[in-house]
Amino acid sequence: MKRVLIALGVAALSFPATALAATGDEEEGKGAFISDEWELHDWVPIHIGPLDLSINKAVAYLMLGAVVSIVIGIVFMRVKVGREPTRRQALGETIYEVAQVQVAEQGLPTYAIGRWFPYVASLMVFIWTVNMLGFVPLPLSDEKVTIAGLEVPTLAIFAATSTLSVTLALALMTWVFTHVEGIRANGTWNYFKSWVPDVPKAMLPLIVPLEVLGQFMRLISLSVRLYANMLAGHMLILTFIGLIFLTSWVVFPFSVVLATIFYLFEVVIVVSIQAYIFAALSAIYIGSAIEPEH
Repeated sequence: MKRVLIALGVAALSFPATALAATGDEEEGKGAFISDEWELHDWVPIHIGPLDLSINKAVAYLMLGAVVSIVIGIVFMRVKVGREPTRRQALGETIYEVAQVQVAEQGLPTYAIGRWFPYVASLMVFIWTVNMLGFVPLPLSDEKVTIAGLEVPTLAIFAATSTLSVTLALALMTWVFTHVEGIRANGTWNYFKSWVPDVPKAMLPLIVPLEVLGQFMRLISLSVRLYANMLAGHMLILTFIGLIFLTSWVVFPFSVVLATIFYLFEVVIVVSIQAYIFAALSAIYIGSAIEPEH
């Protein structure tokens, strides 16, 4: 089971992606095009009281990311062809080793790795997959084009992790698990007592609120870091793609080159780094809750 969860990260070097995006024909349309990319329209309205559980573009990308992550785990870690090890299996073992050595063992105490390694490894692979899907042109957009009398969605690039609600939900899972595991491992009183630093009593009214605030800031730092990086990357790429179509032929070569550079930078570096950082920090937060003295 652990291999299935970790194998999800095997795709970290697989899918080469190329960017395609439609832009307007006028200068005014470019700004609208970029801003509209982050407007989430309900595809399947689901409203339960004050809760909005509607399926939209971001939800579709998350569902697709979950399916692709599962397929990656099965293909790279569970399906074996022949007796001899293959490159596919070697790559799967490499991703497994990164998740174990660089993520789990760096943040979790040894006796807690068995319990939380599947979570942090799955988190790393799932975020990587969703990030990578955000750079693959897919027919998951709100815009439609008519082909042979049939309206179909246009190709577009969109990262679900460039939506704050998505990254906040992921961060909230880690934040909740951190405190639940801290209480389970140390007891309620001892765990919350560990939040109080060893300082003179006169400073406690000042230090304790800061410590409590720091716990909530972890939630913000996890979510905003991933959200801001993915949002900024997509905005830069869409901007340069827009310049390709909306500027003169003199600027055209520079727009193509810059768009390609930013695209490759995001796909090759940012996608993997952000997935790794999110998973590594999750392991560190959970590990520090299990052993507060460290």
